[in-house]
Amino acid sequence: MVTLLLASSEDPASLNLYHAILDNSIWHKGTEMAHGIVHEHFSNKAHLLMINDIHHIFADGIDVIHEEVKNVQVDEVLVLSKHASKSKIPALAIHFIGLPGQKPLGEIGQYGGHKGHVVPPSPRFGTLFRTLCDISSEKGLDSEFDITIESTHHGPSLTKPTAYLEIGSTHSQWIRKDVANVWALTISRCLGLEGQEPLGVWEGNGSVMLGLGGGHYAPRHQSIISQTEIWVGHILANYSIIFDFKEKKEEISDQWKEAIDAALNATRISFPGGDIFAHLDRKSFKGWQRNMIISYLNDRKIPVYRGKEIMSLHKHKSSNVSG
Repeated sequence: MVTLLLASSEDPASLNLYHAILDNSIWHKGTEMAHGIVHEHFSNKAHLLMINDIHHIFADGIDVIHEEVKNVQVDEVLVLSKHASKSKIPALAIHFIGLPGQKPLGEIGQYGGHKGHVVPPSPRFGTLFRTLCDISSEKGLDSEFDITIESTHHGPSLTKPTAYLEIGSTHSQWIRKDVANVWALTISRCLGLEGQEPLGVWEGNGSVMLGLGGGHYAPRHQSIISQTEIWVGHILANYSIIFDFKEKKEEISDQWKEAIDAALNATRISFPGGDIFAHLDRKSFKGWQRNMIISYLNDRKIPVYRGKEIMSLHKHKSSNVSG
């Protein structure tokens, strides 16, 4: 099984991260193939792929294409990307991908992907974020950069568990080598590229959090991820959980249910055997919305826990909580 690190020459931060990763550990010389330039790690089952003439958010099916071209099984995709925001605050960000709650179903999204389709989440997400926080602190970048989690958004449409690893938020940050090196060190440590044991490998048991509610950034969910060793499934912002009335205005449409189901099903793919529970950003919902979500999840035997309960259960390392 191979972890595919995906970069695009159309993205300056992606290009910067690509070179930082090559410089950080030992890779075989790149081979130009039909879908891009491929580097294989010297001792680890990791491939670094640079695609040209297309931005990675539009690279639908690149995971399967890589499998077919290289005759390997791709286990996970980590996409190297820029992050942009209106605030232009310097940031190192990580998030899952997909377009939950968007319609019409199957239509191509403005920023890649297909509406309603949610890509399975990388099980390594929690480990990557916590390691990023540690290394950013070690390098003194945490005082300058916001180390943050975003909710699930944009493309491409893939089938393998995926996470986006980003540098933001302007060109001056996208091209900074010291910032790219923090991500390169994080990736190296988590994938075990220096010969150490890889981190955040799902082994078939553990508690997995599905985060529901909040804005595009997810401080309440992020607080739990930072302070525990919980595994992490999709995180949906309120804009993905749409409580829309049907045309006759008599009842709520199923759009919010479809978003939750898509996120839940994708999370199950990544964590077979996992004990999935939900954490709600309660203040972001109206009371009746919150009650509908909790009832819907209870019907599907998905427990809903408050932050304090999760902290109490998963504050310290244990045999069944990791990642």
